[in-house]
Amino acid sequence: MSVILIADSGSSKTQWCLLDGNKKKNLSTLGLSPYFLSGPQITEILDKDLLPKIKNNLPDEVYFYGTGCSNAGNAKLVGQSIKSVFPSATVNVDHDLTGAARALCGHERGIACILGTGANSCFYNGKKIVKNSPGLGYVLGDEGSGAYLGKKVVQYYLYNTFDPDIMDRFNIKFNTTPAEILDSVYKKPLPNKYLASFAMFLAENRGHFMIENILEDGFNDFFFNHIYKYRESWSLPINFTGSIAYGFRDVLKDLCSSYELQLGKVIKHPMDGLIQFHQQK
Repeated sequence: MSVILIADSGSSKTQWCLLDGNKKKNLSTLGLSPYFLSGPQITEILDKDLLPKIKNNLPDEVYFYGTGCSNAGNAKLVGQSIKSVFPSATVNVDHDLTGAARALCGHERGIACILGTGANSCFYNGKKIVKNSPGLGYVLGDEGSGAYLGKKVVQYYLYNTFDPDIMDRFNIKFNTTPAEILDSVYKKPLPNKYLASFAMFLAENRGHFMIENILEDGFNDFFFNHIYKYRESWSLPINFTGSIAYGFRDVLKDLCSSYELQLGKVIKHPMDGLIQFHQQK
């Protein structure tokens, strides 16, 4: 029986699972986004943080689902990096959205959405992605994502829109300055991850009308710009995965109810669904 290594990689973190028959070993590394890392940098992370943990049980097959890998050039770069670390393995690289769709829908039709550090969505016909609303990244899009919601928090702070109570809570929580925020966003690496770190402030201050407004507006933007673009949304379940989707699943449930849409699965991580999919396959 083949030893299978599955990866679900976002901008911030990569979850790995090594399947050897009925045995499962879960591991994690940094996110391996080809938009932010070069081939040698990806190889270095795999060599240092992954290979030592599985060196006695190398995979025969690798299924890597990663952000940015819908681009053929990016997928090739990631595939070559993985192949350099596991030269005897068959390496399959696909988009993280394909991974989400397989984890959420299995072999059934449905709408699959990612709301984590970034955001994406698609209509999945049970075999492949048929329609994909364009993901424009954290600068131009990513509505409903951690980076998008975190950016709203930062805007409310920098524009002094928060009322005094929430402003005090923000200052106690983050102990930062406008200059430090602007420097981190415009001069330091991984600004999307930095912005997404402010989304936790929303989870910690639920109930305040300004916090609820940010959440409702952010998810409304996602529904309007993405879910509404699929006519299948009105007849098929809307499924979500990602830390943001899972953390604010009550808001998603309320929005689906108000729009008369069918809410499907809401899971934090795709890995359990991916394990089931590949074991069945």
